[in-house]
Amino acid sequence: MSAILLEDDIVHYEVLGRGRPLLLLHSWVGSWRYWIPTMQSTSVGYRAYALDLWGFGDTAKNKEQYSLDSQVLLLEKFLDQMGIMRIALIGHGLGAVVALRYALQHSNIVDRVMVVGYPMDANLISDRLYHISTQEMLEWVLVREPQTEPVWVDAPKTDSQAVATCLDNLKELELQGTWRNVEMPCLLVHGQNDPVTRLPDGENLTNMPDHAHLITFELSGHFPMLDNSNKFSRLLLDFLSLDSGASPQQLQLKEQWKRRVR
Repeated sequence: MSAILLEDDIVHYEVLGRGRPLLLLHSWVGSWRYWIPTMQSTSVGYRAYALDLWGFGDTAKNKEQYSLDSQVLLLEKFLDQMGIMRIALIGHGLGAVVALRYALQHSNIVDRVMVVGYPMDANLISDRLYHISTQEMLEWVLVREPQTEPVWVDAPKTDSQAVATCLDNLKELELQGTWRNVEMPCLLVHGQNDPVTRLPDGENLTNMPDHAHLITFELSGHFPMLDNSNKFSRLLLDFLSLDSGASPQQLQLKEQWKRRVR
């Protein structure tokens, strides 16, 4: 287990691979652990870091650190302490919000950002998420299978207050403007059957800026990196291989990927 001290509190992370750095941030339930297949798939050419946010996994449970601003500051201090000056961010759910808010403030550090299950509007987040326990959330969004076991293992470590605080903070944010206003390439990935965050109607997704692109996983729920891990990893690698600053709008789900998951 790897850890650093920030504000005298433990921040847990894991790292795998060698090459250009990328950092993975987890969702409302679970921890760094469900990123293991993704970390393995990128380890040949990239150095993948996966971080537990405040209140999750093996990172400290300090209620004073649970705001979204504090989670963004955690990311800032982590990258600074690790000496990382240029990074690709991959965020999921809560991690997607943290990643985009950090990217908006640090365009000189973030080369590109991929957000999975990002709530483009607070009204598109299921009301159920605000009223259930961590265990109930887990049973709602994820079938217990071998590939999803890492989420089930670490979910009980989550402080429900961390989830509630971040959800309350979301109501104060202009979520759609965030991904439209970042300066670097932004790839939005969404599971079509995601029960946590719905996609807005088609009208709200038209006229995307050149730096942004949306790809939907038709057979996935809230965890496309587990539901379709090979397909997800290959898309991520294609995104990472683009030249710095190149638009992600050329990316697509290739036919051979679709045949593999039918």
